[in-house]
Formats: sequence, C-alpha cells, structure tokens
Amino acid sequence: MKTDTGAAEPILILAIETSCDETSVAVVQDGCKVLSNIISSQIETHRAFGGVVPEVASRKHVEVITLVIEEALSAAGVRPQELSAVAVTQGPGLVGALLVGVVAAKSLALAWNKPLIGTHHIAGHIYANRLVKELKYPNMTLVVSGGHTELVHMEREGAFRIIGRTRDDAVGEAYDKVARALGFPYPGGPYVDRLAHEAEEAYPLPRVWLEPGSYDFSFSGLKSAVLNAVNQSKMKGLEPDTAGIARGFQESVVEVLVEKAVRAVREYRAEQLLLSGGVAANKGLREALTRRCAAEGIELIVPPPVYCTDNAAMIGAAAYVKWRHDGGIPLDMVADPGLPLEKWSVSAY
Repeated sequence: MKTDTGAAEPILILAIETSCDETSVAVVQDGCKVLSNIISSQIETHRAFGGVVPEVASRKHVEVITLVIEEALSAAGVRPQELSAVAVTQGPGLVGALLVGVVAAKSLALAWNKPLIGTHHIAGHIYANRLVKELKYPNMTLVVSGGHTELVHMEREGAFRIIGRTRDDAVGEAYDKVARALGFPYPGGPYVDRLAHEAEEAYPLPRVWLEPGSYDFSFSGLKSAVLNAVNQSKMKGLEPDTAGIARGFQESVVEVLVEKAVRAVREYRAEQLLLSGGVAANKGLREALTRRCAAEGIELIVPPPVYCTDNAAMIGAAAYVKWRHDGGIPLDMVADPGLPLEKWSVSAY
C-alpha cells in the first residue's frame, strides 16, 4: 500500500510471545525496526522451584498479558488501527503458555479486524538477527537455547532445513543441570559462564563429536562426566573445584558448537553464520565464535542479549517474512507445542 506521496506505507506488526516464562509484546516495523519490545519475566517466580513450572507460567501470562499489550502500543506510539497485522508464537513451547498468547492474539485480530500470523518460536530466534543486520542467503544458523540445539540451513528467505540437532539434552538444559550440580540457582547458565571466566585452569572433560561428518549434538554424556567429577571430590572429602569444572564444561561445549557450525558454513557455502537462542547470550560462546569466524573470514551475526532470550520483537521479525509470502491465516489456528520448523517454511518455497 502506498501513501498519497507515492511512498510505501510501513508494515506494522504487533507481536506476542508467551511460549515459556516471558510475557512479551512488541511492535515491529517492516520486520527490522523495533518500535517497542516489552518483556515481563517470571524468573524470580520460578527460581523457587528450580525450573519453570508450566501451570504457574500460564497463570502469570494471564495476569499480565493485557497490561503488556497496552504498554507495547503506548511505547511504540502506535494505535490499533495503524497496525498491519497481529502475530503470535504458535509453537513450539509449553501448551498452556502458548494458549494464552494465541487467545489474546485471536481476540485482538478479531476486534481490530487485522490479519493473524501464526509464528514459529525458533524462526523468531533466527530472524532476531535481521533486527541487527540484513540477512544474506544461503546462510547457516546455530540455534542454542534451553530446549533446542540445532544447525539450520536457509537456502532462501523463510526456507528452513535442519541439518543437525541434539540427540538428548539441549545445550541450555545441560547448562542448568550442571549449574545445579555445582550448587547454583536457576537459571544456572549465567553462573557457569561467569565462573568459567574466573577459573585459572579447566578441569579435563570429554568432547562429544559423534560419528564422523555428523552435525548432531549430544550433551548428556558431558553432563554425566561433570556429575562424576563432583561426586568423586565429595567422596574424597574434598570441595569440588567448581570454577575449574565450569570452565572445563564450557570449553567442551563451546569447542563442539563452534567446530560444527564452522564446518557447516563451509560445506553448505553459506554467506553468513547466525547465532540464535538464549544461550547465544553466553559470553564464552560469543567470544569463541567471534574469534574463529574472524580467522576463517566468515561473516558472523550475533544479536544483543535482549534479542537472544525470548522476546516478541523476534516474533515480529519472523512474522514479517511470513506476511510477505503467505499473508494472514484463519482464526481457527491452534497452539502447537510440537510445531516443526521445516513445516513452517513459507509456502513460496
């Protein structure tokens, strides 16, 4: 649509993200300009339980969703009638949490007479990189989060192909379990990352490469090795070298992630390497990947931490791609906690 001056009107998408324990609403312009990105976190609530409690998460979303929507519109300076569409995370995620966002988005789309865009959570993490820099194709994304560890190849815009995934624990899950073993509260990843940088030496731990040529990951054996190191120290009446173990664990994880990501970029002739997901905020991983890509001449895009953890701005960025190719979807869309990424690829491909 163009204005009277002939200039194209901006595409304004109100996006909602409630897949886990953050209630977030954003207004994103043309898939790359964030006008507002409001996040209401539940970390303090779930810390008492040592992890996310699905039923509690759902109730918290219900409590704040309306206020967060109002704040996002106010911060963006946008009225509902100016919006082009309403987007929401359709999946994957916790089904109860997803339902809160989906019901809210459907209600707004119906009340405001706006198209609805169901969006994939991991596609959002990937397209968070477009909030930083324009993407080139083909590219490769290393997705690292509490529930996902994947290498995703995009031959074209919106066309996702998973070439490697974790066979057991996701890397974020492994970080939290190791942190718990070392005596840190939930979420434990940042504690392990910080302690790893303080250690003088790394406790020797294995690297899990799997069979030659595989892009899959496995972290359960490494987690078991950490638990074994802690238990052996305690059996000897000694305090575990928590800093050394944290550094050894992080070095093992980072080495495997970096090596496989760089090899995938080379094999698939990717123009860029993108880093996505909550663990993308990990200082050790960001530093190692930056050094390696600089040495290899690979263009690396890493979002700022606010766009690494769950947020609605990334959902708006991914929804814009879906909007351009497929438009809106029927209001009978349902939340899908197991929504496959490749199935969500835009229909043009």
